[in-house]
Amino acid sequence: MKKEYTFIDIFSGCGGLSYGLEQAGMKCLLGIDHNYDAIETFKLNHKYAETYCGDVRELDNKQVDKLIDYTEVDFVVGGPPCQGFSTVGKGKADDPRNFLFLEFVRIVKHLNPKGIVIENVTGLLANKNKDVLEKIFSIFEEIGYKLQARVLSSDEYGVPEKRRRTIIIGLKEEYTHLFPIVTHGERGKKPTRTVKDAFSTIKENATYNDPKTAQVKNDLDRERLKHIPEGRGIRYERDQIELLPKNLYYDVDWNELREGRFRQTKLQRLSFNSPSFTILTSRTMYFHPVENRYLTAREAASIQSFPSSFEFFGSTTSVFKQIGNAVPVLMAKAIGEVLIDSIEGKVVDIQTVQDFKKNAFHYNKEVAV
Repeated sequence: MKKEYTFIDIFSGCGGLSYGLEQAGMKCLLGIDHNYDAIETFKLNHKYAETYCGDVRELDNKQVDKLIDYTEVDFVVGGPPCQGFSTVGKGKADDPRNFLFLEFVRIVKHLNPKGIVIENVTGLLANKNKDVLEKIFSIFEEIGYKLQARVLSSDEYGVPEKRRRTIIIGLKEEYTHLFPIVTHGERGKKPTRTVKDAFSTIKENATYNDPKTAQVKNDLDRERLKHIPEGRGIRYERDQIELLPKNLYYDVDWNELREGRFRQTKLQRLSFNSPSFTILTSRTMYFHPVENRYLTAREAASIQSFPSSFEFFGSTTSVFKQIGNAVPVLMAKAIGEVLIDSIEGKVVDIQTVQDFKKNAFHYNKEVAV
């Protein structure tokens, strides 16, 4: 009988990472988050997992053991805040993010799993955060884990969205690190999935998919949007001149704007024939490819590769926040599959290993590359 690997998810949000790992064949034992709506969503989609809604600092080890019914845990995963370590030694050693991260470490140390997964923003691997990475790697090395990190792009794993995230995988010494093999796009064997592909997965009766809830309330923006073609938006003055009639121009002095442009493209429509931009926590960032409205929450969820069967809890604003904070399901599934391969000692072709070594972040006590 094939082993079913277990895991718990700390700072789980609504459960995108957990849902993907379960699609890979794992079993979630526990989800932990402080956001009530997110945990209620987690409950709806992880019916056999326990949940804890509250401050993780108030969840002691005995409570963790009781919640998981003293079951052996193979992996601890989640998105703990890491950037707080950059303030250590700069007068802010009490940054609350440090304590939250150390709670993640505390639970890992207590459960002693085979491996861990940490998900974070791409900036975590920037040179300015070198000290942060060294600190994280050192902490886990002290309790028996070898860590490696890499930035993954979700569109390369079947997600119809260009979303880049730092993924850190830590394993016990006896296991070999692997990262997911690219399956889609120029580096994969399958075509990149698009917004059209995402929308095609939405079932007719799917919840949170009423266009009436996605209307643009600002009269001026609604009129402007009528002039914006698929895949376009207004960022530079030249966009405004090309796309808008003069009576709908923005009341700005373009010469006074930094770099002569809006910081964020306004009225940005998605394109049916391309992956989406990164779905954020606000519904007002992107617009439907051809209809004069925002995306529905279900459309945003489909772009994050949540199936129509995935249930959400909360207001539309809350659900958008949950979706924008989530790990794309199909990318999480790819991570889960390779975690199992790592633990089971699966052999991959040498080219994949070389590609991983070339792109991974490596750390030891002397140098971080």
